Amino acid sequence: MKSLVLAAGERRNLLISIGLFAVAAVVPLVADGYVLQIAITIVMYTALATSWLLFSGPTNYIALSTAAFFGVGMYITAGGIDVVPYPLLIVISGIAGAVMAAIVGLATLRVSGVYFVIFSLGLAELVRQFMTWGQHVLGTMSGLYVTIDRSENMYYWQLLLLAAAVYLVGWRIGRSRLGFALRIIGNDELVAVHCGINTARAKVVLFVISSAFASIAGAVIAPRWGYVEPGVAFNPNLSFQVVIMALLGGTHRLWGPLVGVIPFVLLWELISIEFPNQTTLLLGVSFLLIVYVIPNGFTGVIEDALKRRTKAAGSAPRPVQPAPVPQKSQNA
Repeated sequence: MKSLVLAAGERRNLLISIGLFAVAAVVPLVADGYVLQIAITIVMYTALATSWLLFSGPTNYIALSTAAFFGVGMYITAGGIDVVPYPLLIVISGIAGAVMAAIVGLATLRVSGVYFVIFSLGLAELVRQFMTWGQHVLGTMSGLYVTIDRSENMYYWQLLLLAAAVYLVGWRIGRSRLGFALRIIGNDELVAVHCGINTARAKVVLFVISSAFASIAGAVIAPRWGYVEPGVAFNPNLSFQVVIMALLGGTHRLWGPLVGVIPFVLLWELISIEFPNQTTLLLGVSFLLIVYVIPNGFTGVIEDALKRRTKAAGSAPRPVQPAPVPQKSQNA
């Protein structure tokens, strides 16, 4: 019960977050066409980048497996849209992503560093090849069409609700014993082991939660894309884009991905229009620039500026007060 008691600062931040989501919910009512399409992309990547941050932020494990779970959600929706209600497919996608993440996590999260990064990157390619082989066995090399009657406004609100759920879960985890354990793991995993923390279990639990949200995002967006094939659903560029957006915003604050998603989506839209054949090259260049120029992201830059301002204000010389004039005694 103590963890439910909010300090003044936490209560203020939570109310600000609720207000921002409420304002964001109004966007489809005042925007349409191209602006609404960009807004849907921003909300989708906000959900994906924040879900990525749930695991990779506190543990410092760079997971490049987002596309694998995102694609699983897309294929579950595409394969079952004609026989299973769409809302139920979203739930099934989340469960499937969680089960897949549990299996993968138990097998891989005992390793760390570059080995986990390599495996997580190869996971999307492994699943993509498996789906391609499955289509070949079934005698069809084409993708799946997903058609349902749903407006752009509904896609936006669904993804916004998902982003709000991811944020709420992340906020709750950050105030729990699991979040505290993961921060210790991120600082020094060996110390966490000596403290009695079951590091493997803690990492797997959070990896499962993060991956389930990625699968749900894929299930939600699949009908909007209309056509699902392995090259689209398991595109590795998605994993890199999510990581870049989260790093650009900053991984030490839960609201960091939002700060990175908005400018990156707008910039990427411009790059895709002006330089459609150099997108992969520019994606790698942007990743290098972020890592070397602003390693702590925009949130780190903002916080450093605020600290310098506070320090400068605290060290400013105070005006010298004049010494009091001694009064003459009446008996003098």
